[in-house]
Amino acid sequence: MSRKAFTITELIFVIVIIGILSAIAIPKFKNTMELARDSKGASVLSSAMSALATERQKRILKGDFNEITSLGTGSYAFSTFSADRDGNTNDVVSPYIDSCSNAGCWGRSGTSYTYHFADTTEGTADFKLDKNKLVCDNDDADCSKLLN
Repeated sequence: MSRKAFTITELIFVIVIIGILSAIAIPKFKNTMELARDSKGASVLSSAMSALATERQKRILKGDFNEITSLGTGSYAFSTFSADRDGNTNDVVSPYIDSCSNAGCWGRSGTSYTYHFADTTEGTADFKLDKNKLVCDNDDADCSKLLN
């Protein structure tokens, strides 16, 4: 009685092919995840900038010309605006962005906001709240990576 089966050579050949494909696919997948995190960081920045402009206009329409001094509270990078003249606070972005110093996330220190790129070799992009605008701190070249 004769059985049909794969030979050891065929099995080794398949294992080698799978190994080669894995060696190519895993680095590409890692790069894709880093790009996705950085895209999310850029999206959060854009949302925060838009929310800041909207909040400023709302306050002006109410006759409140005081400067917005903060975009976060506690451990959050972009949670609530500083209180207006009536003591009201509105959300910057929702859900709140937890402040951190890991790769691929936002950090906050006072009125400075730092994005830590997912690829740690790229460093950080630093922004500050200045005259009701989020502006790049010290003309940081890394800021343009998030603004484009």
